[in-house]
Amino acid sequence: MKSSILIRCKNNHQTIAVPIGTTLSEAFRMMKLNMDHGPICAKVNNKVEGMHYRVYHNKDVEYLDITSGSGSRNYARTLFFVLCKAVHDLYSGSEVVIDIPVSNGYYVDLQIGRPISRHDVDNIRGRMQQIIDAKIPIARHQVPAEDAISMFEKKGDEAKVKLLKSVGKIYTTYYSIDDYVDYYYGSLLTNTSKIYLFGLEKYYDGLLLRIPDKSNPGILPEIIQQDKMFEIFKEHHSWQKIMGVRTVGDFNETVQEGHSTDLIHVSEALQEKKIAHIADDIVARKDVKLVLLAGPSSSGKTTTCKRLSIQLLANGMKTLQISLDDYFVDRERTPIDENGDYDYESIHALNLPLINAQFNALFNGEEIVLPKYNFQTGTSESSGKKIKLEDHHVLIVEGIHALNPELTAAIPEKMKYRVYVSALTTILLDDHNYIPTTDNRLLRRIVRDNKYRGVSAQETIRRWPSVRAGENKWIFPYQENADAMFNSAMIFELAVIRQQAQPLLELVPENCEEHAEAYRLSKFLQYFHPIPNRDIPPTSLLREFLGGSSFKY
Repeated sequence: MKSSILIRCKNNHQTIAVPIGTTLSEAFRMMKLNMDHGPICAKVNNKVEGMHYRVYHNKDVEYLDITSGSGSRNYARTLFFVLCKAVHDLYSGSEVVIDIPVSNGYYVDLQIGRPISRHDVDNIRGRMQQIIDAKIPIARHQVPAEDAISMFEKKGDEAKVKLLKSVGKIYTTYYSIDDYVDYYYGSLLTNTSKIYLFGLEKYYDGLLLRIPDKSNPGILPEIIQQDKMFEIFKEHHSWQKIMGVRTVGDFNETVQEGHSTDLIHVSEALQEKKIAHIADDIVARKDVKLVLLAGPSSSGKTTTCKRLSIQLLANGMKTLQISLDDYFVDRERTPIDENGDYDYESIHALNLPLINAQFNALFNGEEIVLPKYNFQTGTSESSGKKIKLEDHHVLIVEGIHALNPELTAAIPEKMKYRVYVSALTTILLDDHNYIPTTDNRLLRRIVRDNKYRGVSAQETIRRWPSVRAGENKWIFPYQENADAMFNSAMIFELAVIRQQAQPLLELVPENCEEHAEAYRLSKFLQYFHPIPNRDIPPTSLLREFLGGSSFKY
């Protein structure tokens, strides 16, 4: 009987023989690899696994550090675990909710029976450091699901019980630090000592937990005040209370009870109410002639723009809509990024002089001819479409750079109203497992790109890091400039997207780099009970991605 298997390591392009059942941690030590901020986890045949993972067959392995998306998520989850244990050790009967990513960290809603003081923060930070310094092994346990459910029931962890019951798996995995146990979606580090850097600060009425910067893992990223963003998250929490759905376990329970249609109707009504409120605010500002609407990729800017136009018309204000995508410069004049590719995410890929000249001409009562960008030839052409801004008209401009001051530098500030749109996922898997907002947008884009552009899930996933880099540089720095923020995420949408996204994700071949992300997303979608899209109205923002919209795009 064979007693060893082969591991082909992509990090050093070497193959070594290891005993059957060797963990990834043990194999890493055998290979004598050097990794400054890792290993955190590894791709095993292009599926991300934790360092606890045991190898029983020949495998291709690539070790990942904290600069990778998977490594950063793994590190963050482990830090969440250490935080929860520290709070458990210090405050009996306390509750911890790992809530939302904000201000270059994670907001933590902490309930200890009284307001959180700076002294409490210092105590928690100190206890976390003690746990890290103690070098405590983080044990991984795989048990029958009913045993895990029973264990969390005894702990009084209702959110985890609901989640594990609703998923319907035979076996499940949980982790322990000493006698403290918890469940996490995804793998963790093998020892508390692997946490080499973190931050914990008081933030509003809770905490801000900080992890190392992905691009510069030796430091913590600077805290950026995002007051408006935080208020939007809080607003959506109030909406969740209205619907009685805070976690995926709550959601699945509601679907099983036959109330998915009610969730859809209430969610859509709350969104429409928010858009109407923004329209009212625009109308109240008598000098506004230009509405600038921006947001990252797949945030639903286009549909939001159309629905806002309807609400403005209901207020007696007619609109003209312009997309910045028509103002691209000729391809040969497009900036080049650090990889030598055309940088279409750059604001300088737009014809800024023409934008300012045409917008000001409209405000002066002149007629203009709109340009049209030909994506096939890479050239700017005349659309032949003439427009003129009349009285009681407002110009709505939609595009990723709309909030950048450089875009409309020649237009007086009092004439502008800025709207920021993003899909800020607020539903949690459970109290200690948040859902990354970028996953929501990526899944939207996978479905849309395939349906309307013939682009595979593999290609969309391949391009996504470049898209995200452009957002970080050109969009997110200006989001707090907005006069209004609109959260386009729907509490039910991942359950609807699942049916269209999963078949596309399953087509990503195992032998390509993008398979790891496709596999992760497909596995993640399995937490949601699927619901059909037949009850989603044709004006819904989701129709922009799913199809069946009554709007023309």
